[in-house]
Amino acid sequence: MSGEMKRYYEENGRKVFLYLLTLCRDADTADELTQETFYQALLSLGKYKGESSVYTWLCGIARNLWLREKRRRSTRPGGELPQDTPDPSPSPDNRAESRDEAERLMVLINALPERERQLVLLRSQGGLSFRELGDLLGWSENAARVTYCRIKQKLKTELDKE
Repeated sequence: MSGEMKRYYEENGRKVFLYLLTLCRDADTADELTQETFYQALLSLGKYKGESSVYTWLCGIARNLWLREKRRRSTRPGGELPQDTPDPSPSPDNRAESRDEAERLMVLINALPERERQLVLLRSQGGLSFRELGDLLGWSENAARVTYCRIKQKLKTELDKE
């Protein structure tokens, strides 16, 4: 591995893994795809032009690998993806005061369309900026910010109903 790629891995490996974990919800798959992400990045290092952050570039590669894996699984018998089950990990929303509320929040987040779910999880758990989120999801920075705020309000309203 080149020195530059080693540095990229040290700085971004864990964050790429966490990003993939939000997509596939399976640690083993996320680990495999993280390794493949850095392998693909190494192969295409000369194509990286620095137009986005290294992390955003790596997440783009990771997302494409996940989509390819998802398609591969859907065409293979017995290759279903893990069920959308509530994540028992701590809530990404600091206002969640109890375990029940955190679980209800995760159920609501998991029910969101995929891109919105990614936006919420990457912002709250991954700490990505709205610019990075916009680059990653193909939105403008402002669209990512506005969408996040709307989703957050929608989730709060749903939690208050229960």
